[in-house]
Amino acid sequence: MGNFDKTEYFNNRELSWLLFNKRVLEEARDRENPLLERMKFLSITGSNLDEFFMVRVASLSDMVNVNYEKPDAAGLKPSQQLEKISEKAHEMIDRQYMTYNRMLSRMMKENGIFVLEVAELSAKQLEFIDHYFSREVYPVLTPMAVDSSRPFPLILNKSINIAALIHKPGETAHREFVTVQVPSVLPRVVKLPDTDGRHSFILLENIIRRHLKELFVGYELDEAFCYRVMRDMDLEVDEEETADLLKEIEKQLRLRERGNVIHLDVEAGISARLINKLIERLSVSENNVYRVNGPIDLTFLSKLIDQLDGFDELRYSPHRPFVHYELMERSIFDTLREKDVFLHHPFDAFDAVIELIRQASLDPNVLAIKMTLYRVSGNSPIIRYLEKAAENGKQVTVLVELKARFDEENNINWAQKLEKTGCHVIYGLVGLKTHCKMALVVRRERAGIKRYMHFGTGNYNDITAKFYTDMGLLTSSEQMGIDASNVFNMLSGYSEPPYFHKLVMAPLWLRDTLLALIHKETEYAKAGRPAYIHAKMNALSDEEMIKALYEASAAGVKIKLIVRGICCLRTGIPGISENIEVHSIVGRYLEHSRIYLFANGGETKAFLASADWMPRNLNRRVELMFPIEDERIMSTIIQLFGVMWRDNVKTRILGKDGQYEKPDRRGKAAVNAQEYFAEQAEQRSIRRRRSLEKKRTFTPVRGNVRDNTRERE
Repeated sequence: MGNFDKTEYFNNRELSWLLFNKRVLEEARDRENPLLERMKFLSITGSNLDEFFMVRVASLSDMVNVNYEKPDAAGLKPSQQLEKISEKAHEMIDRQYMTYNRMLSRMMKENGIFVLEVAELSAKQLEFIDHYFSREVYPVLTPMAVDSSRPFPLILNKSINIAALIHKPGETAHREFVTVQVPSVLPRVVKLPDTDGRHSFILLENIIRRHLKELFVGYELDEAFCYRVMRDMDLEVDEEETADLLKEIEKQLRLRERGNVIHLDVEAGISARLINKLIERLSVSENNVYRVNGPIDLTFLSKLIDQLDGFDELRYSPHRPFVHYELMERSIFDTLREKDVFLHHPFDAFDAVIELIRQASLDPNVLAIKMTLYRVSGNSPIIRYLEKAAENGKQVTVLVELKARFDEENNINWAQKLEKTGCHVIYGLVGLKTHCKMALVVRRERAGIKRYMHFGTGNYNDITAKFYTDMGLLTSSEQMGIDASNVFNMLSGYSEPPYFHKLVMAPLWLRDTLLALIHKETEYAKAGRPAYIHAKMNALSDEEMIKALYEASAAGVKIKLIVRGICCLRTGIPGISENIEVHSIVGRYLEHSRIYLFANGGETKAFLASADWMPRNLNRRVELMFPIEDERIMSTIIQLFGVMWRDNVKTRILGKDGQYEKPDRRGKAAVNAQEYFAEQAEQRSIRRRRSLEKKRTFTPVRGNVRDNTRERE
């Protein structure tokens, strides 16, 4: 491999992520998007940024605190990264509030949606909030004074709080500091009574602020401003030394609320005296203080939208997914013995995946079900059918990843619930997150034991499957079945097979396999044979993978990359990356599928995977890449990638300067890949309905597979 180590060949990971969030913010500013969807995008930029501070900025801060000064591939030390992040994050937050104040707030009012201040309320609305405060809010509040006998209280991560200075009448020289947490057990967005079809709301903190004097009787109020802290939320679990991982993570979740403060939001207009009190008490640096010109924590917009009925014209028009009824109207196992089935969510309904587990839970010939669960929904039908399977005497093994960030508590609850119903629950391998998405059903048939599998690029979450784009494969491939059994044996025991037939697993072989595939394309290009790499992923930050792509590009391999978020590779470097083009699609659905296509000298190889090309995926996670060998499905995936590549509505192209720009559409027909896929799914549904109308018959599911309690959409 040539010399591809120069720092100017790489983008910094964190700054690249901020560019991704900027692309999401552009969707909030895009006049082509319906208003309520623009509000959602703005809310998403807020929640994205929160997680970025709590994890990435916190990690860099930890490095600085222990004097770790090793630069990244782009040549930036942790302290330098924090400086640049602070500058860009301040710019982003200013732009978020500019978007809310100057664009969305005005449009909300034009459409009869109002977020009001106390001074804007009618007499009837004032009477309502006064009554609401005395009846619902006051009993829950705990005002906290801070003095020599009462230490500064623990401020919970991401909680909204009100800081105030008060004084006794006639003693203006001596002011006391007090703080009140806005109760998270109450709705933050409160709907107000209104007339003439208006939909008016007020934020809970403003109701409390109106009544703040009632909490400090005998004192005068000088000022009161809202603030919010974010803490270091990375879990530090020593898996080697802990006997019970579940209990240790429960303990760490409690400790996490006391992590170091790495970010402080305050309302603009706060006095120097009051903010200095907060900075001192919270031990936060001035660089990490963000003065916001509006309501703290813009995720309140999503909560507001949840309270709005109707307004269909201000939302995306609904997409109806294609339902694979051929998997539901007969035994799914009969279908999968005949052919593999490809799924493309959310354009194909997630029902097909649920149906595999449902039928397996009821089928008397099914002996065992094994699954990996990384993130699942709050009322998961997958969990329900796994429990039913255990109750029906089947051997059920579930790997629940307790370290799935910010889903730890949810997954602990699921793990305990599954164990109570007789499922065998395992927590994965020491030191590794299990991120692969795989289900295995073992069935006794006339010819012997048969395995049926689902492999996916996304989580077994029926809710996020409606707005994440993911791909999956349902198959009964014998060799993949052997591999799947070996994966579960590795996860539950100490078995480590010398090789796999079809599946490629991280951290054992995935990196080496991908590098070998890239290197093959390099050799094919040098030999004048067909050579290309078409890859789609969520993030590209692994230095070794980027260098391999540079080497392939320098040899003449044409490389097309669709990278949704972080991309540390730079395009347009003379002699290095001139043959690499990078697109990023940010639209209605969160792009989440991973596709890896290689020309392979004219005999295309196609893979789907759970893994991005990041060090954590290749080195520290259990991931799976699975081949697509059915020519029909491979052709479909190649076509899907082609449509995504031609997208010129929701795509941004990475330029030589490291910035992303929308493609020039002049003289070109608009191509919105996500909308196109949705239209195609609708057309498939229409054709199927017409076909059924002609037949006028349905084939019922016979035998014990029928479950009359299941609701169908």
